[in-house]
Amino acid sequence: MESLLLLGEILMINLVLSGDNAMVIAMASKDLPEKHRKIAVWWGAAGAVILRCLLTFVAVLLLKIPYIQAGGGILLLWIAFKLLLEEEEDLRVAETSSVWKSIRTILVADFIMSLDNVLAIAGLAKGDLALIVIGIALSIPIVVWGSGLIVGWLHRFPILVFIGAYILAFTAGDMMLQDAKLGTMLSFLLPSTHSILPIALGILVVVTGAIKRRTTSVG
Repeated sequence: MESLLLLGEILMINLVLSGDNAMVIAMASKDLPEKHRKIAVWWGAAGAVILRCLLTFVAVLLLKIPYIQAGGGILLLWIAFKLLLEEEEDLRVAETSSVWKSIRTILVADFIMSLDNVLAIAGLAKGDLALIVIGIALSIPIVVWGSGLIVGWLHRFPILVFIGAYILAFTAGDMMLQDAKLGTMLSFLLPSTHSILPIALGILVVVTGAIKRRTTSVG
């Protein structure tokens, strides 16, 4: 049951963090004929699954080094804030007219934009390679198949972004507690309250994001 819950969290994080990736896939392949577009999209997706699995395996190994996991948690917390606080960026991708150019564009874009996904999955899975592979293998095809829908979902249902940001911030706090050095220091300095750090960070991110969006809408 716990594994299913973690898998659901991995899928949610990928959905929320993959808006840019979905847009890149749609733009990189939109000028191809329908038959070639499908080939480019699915080959790009297959390559992205392998690439992201390798990157996540490396991240899992690196996160075992003292303070690296704490640093990853801080970076993930920044990504959670960024998800809710930053204005939308105007994403521009060169339009391509050949299958292999489209595949290359999709792979390069996924590599560049995968840091947040990789860190989140590595932190959530806690070294469970089976969960990592299943989560990535399921989520990327969903992103590819729904590349034209995901951006619209995130606009229509802002709650998805808030849920994703909460999971990211909670995972960031958990990564800090799991760090061999920082986690021990926190448990020593804050023996009675250190365990609520993930929940507190999640609430902080969501409340800050809600205030920012309310202020923006009023302004």
